Amino acid sequence: MSRVCSVCGKKAQVGYQVSHAHNRTKKRWRVNIQTVHAQTPQGTRQVVVCTRCLRSGKIHKAA
Repeated sequence: MSRVCSVCGKKAQVGYQVSHAHNRTKKRWRVNIQTVHAQTPQGTRQVVVCTRCLRSGKIHKAA
């Protein structure tokens, strides 16, 4: 399963972790992805969404 939100398309970002000595190493910031049962036009489906979309109410969890 790829770590991509099915609602907003958010995925991992890359960059550098910089130490006090300015040594740079590659780093990945991963998205907080949750698998939830949600109401969709096709019925109740299992979707992967980020917690930002869950919190803002962009999807409705199935009861």
